Amino acid sequence: MAAKPKKTTKTTTASPTPPKPAPPPRVANPVAEKPAPARVAPAPPASAPTPSRSRVTFSLVRPDARAVFVAGNFNRWEPTSTPLKAAGGGRWSVELDLAPGAYEYRFVVDGQWIADPTASESVPNPFAGVNSVLRVNPPLR
Repeated sequence: MAAKPKKTTKTTTASPTPPKPAPPPRVANPVAEKPAPARVAPAPPASAPTPSRSRVTFSLVRPDARAVFVAGNFNRWEPTSTPLKAAGGGRWSVELDLAPGAYEYRFVVDGQWIADPTASESVPNPFAGVNSVLRVNPPLR
């Protein structure tokens, strides 16, 4: 008698279909919903001192200089934010309106930091040098 072939059953396991990811949350358009800018009164022009500020002049004589700036605690020690203008004869100057107080500063001449050689007061700085000091009095009325 011939042997009956064994009956085999083939089982397949279907992997479950992963659930669809949730759609990303809807984000508002930041450009369309930007609040209107606040209306702020413009600052007074630099050429007109305000009642609480005094006009001061920083000047330096450096005939060989190509670029001169003043940096101090009045401009966050930014070495290139306050340029002096050549006034002829090697003299450089800039006028600023400053509130009353004491200000430390240095000139930056062609990238080199120097103290003001004409300053009547100076204080040591943390870089083994000195900062010049300018004392601004309240404006006269």
